[in-house]
This record gives sequence, C-alpha cells and structure tokens, in this order.
Amino acid sequence: MTPEPPPSTSRSAARGSQSAPAGRTLLDDTAIARALTRIAHEILERNEDASRLYLVAIPNGGVPLARQLASNLAQISGVQVPVGVLDTTLYRDDLMLMGERPLLRATEMPSAVDERVVVLVDDVVKTGRTIRAAMDALMDFGRPRMVQVVGLIDRGHRELPIKLDYVGKNVPTSARETVELRGRDGGLEGPLEVTVLPADPRGEA
Repeated sequence: MTPEPPPSTSRSAARGSQSAPAGRTLLDDTAIARALTRIAHEILERNEDASRLYLVAIPNGGVPLARQLASNLAQISGVQVPVGVLDTTLYRDDLMLMGERPLLRATEMPSAVDERVVVLVDDVVKTGRTIRAAMDALMDFGRPRMVQVVGLIDRGHRELPIKLDYVGKNVPTSARETVELRGRDGGLEGPLEVTVLPADPRGEA
C-alpha cells in the first residue's frame, strides 16, 4: 500500500493544490511606476509649496506607493517630503462587528501634521470607509491645513461620500471581486502588480 503524503502546513501550498481561479493583471510594475510619476506631477501642480506636503500611507499597500511618490517628488522638486504610516484599524466604523480581536499594524508618524498638506496614500479604494477612518486617525496627530487623497486603483462601490484627488486608474469591478496590490512573491517587495481575482464561487470575495 502506498503511504499518503503528509498534509501541507502551508496555506499557499494548500491553495495551490486546488484549482484556484486565475486573476488578471490590471497594472504591472511599469504601469504602476508611470501612474505614480504622473500623480507626483499632479500633486506639485496643485500644491506649489512642496515643503508643506506630508505623505501618509495607509498600510499595507499604501506604504510602498507613498515611498515611491516621495522619491518622485524629490526628483521633480528637490524637496524631501516626509512619509508617515498610519494604522486605521481602531478607527474603523465596523470595529465592533469584528468577531475577533483586530490585528494592529505599526503607526510611524515622524512629526505632527499641523499646517501641513497631508496626502493620504492607499492602494485600492472601494467603499471609502478606510479613507474615512484614516481621516479620523489623522486628527490625533494635529490639525492639517488640508487633506488630499491618492488611490492607485479606484474601483467604485462607495458607501461614504469620499472623493479621490489623485487616481492611478479607475477600474469598474464587481463588488465581490478582490483587487490587490502585491509583489512577485505575494508580499509587497520587488516588482509590484495590481491583480483582480474573480468572486469565489462559494461566496467568499
């Protein structure tokens, strides 16, 4: 009798053994870089004094995007724009609905935001609730002069009246599809791409 192979302890391996739905690429690394270069120019066109700018990334996907935007802004204007990271978890309006204790992520704000033009940076914007939570969290770090919002992907389906000031790409999608920014190995390192996965036939988006 041939022994059965031991069960895999890796979730990714388990998924790989199933016929996972194939995703499609919305933006590859080159297209993402091109979109961020355009957005950097648009930010500087709207804000003549680059020294007032303060980029604030919404983790996780907003972090590499904000860092690249800061690099672009420095190359174009010669100004080193500070980059902060702001966890929005405790400010979400659905916090009480979560069945288990939420996972908190690091907040790294190098300074207060008083009188700064804060540019929130997120990867994929859908309902607007994460952006709203970020605006609420931001008030704990001062009183910004203005808040603007960057979304690499705007997929619609707003539940709150949140407007994006800078958009990489508008992508109409089904509400049950999953759109994500990821690196070559599944994390956020190395070449990035934005992919859309079809709705799970079992009802899990």
